[in-house]
This record gives sequence, C-alpha cells and structure tokens, in this order.
Amino acid sequence: MPKVKKVPQRQCVGCREMKDKKSLLRVVKSPEGVVSLDFVGKKPGRGAYVCHDVECLKKARKSRALERAFSTAIPPEVYDAMEAELEGHNEQE
Repeated sequence: MPKVKKVPQRQCVGCREMKDKKSLLRVVKSPEGVVSLDFVGKKPGRGAYVCHDVECLKKARKSRALERAFSTAIPPEVYDAMEAELEGHNEQE
C-alpha cells in the first residue's frame, strides 16, 4: 500500500485561511533585514505567507501582520513595492 504524501499547509497572514503551501506567496525577511517577495520559496530568511491576491496583502498591511511576524517595522515603500510586484506577477500569469 503506497504512502499518501502529506501536503504542507500554511496560513495566509491577510485572510488567515489555511491553504496549500504551493498556492501561497512567501514574504521573506533576509538575515540582513530586507523584506521582499519570494516567488520561488527558496530565499534564505524568516518567511510569512500571503495569497496571490493584492487584497490579502492590503489586509496584512492594515493589521500589521507582517510586522508582527518579522518583529520589525516595515516602511510603506516596501509594501508599495510588494503590491506593484504582485500586480505585475499576476498580470504575467
């Protein structure tokens, strides 16, 4: 009898729903303290997950969920850059 492979689950910091890890976008804080989007999921550092939806990123921004996850203040320019990058990535798909 073959083993059933377990699919890792992660919680979106915006909508707080549990989803498959592959269906979420990773936001990473590097060891140098730089916060960026990780479309591949391989960048080193502390990660938090958000849906591939700009609205979820806006909810996370409003509730300061990423700041709590990373224990650091995130400047508004970083959020704006992440929103623009997410919108650009969604248009490519």
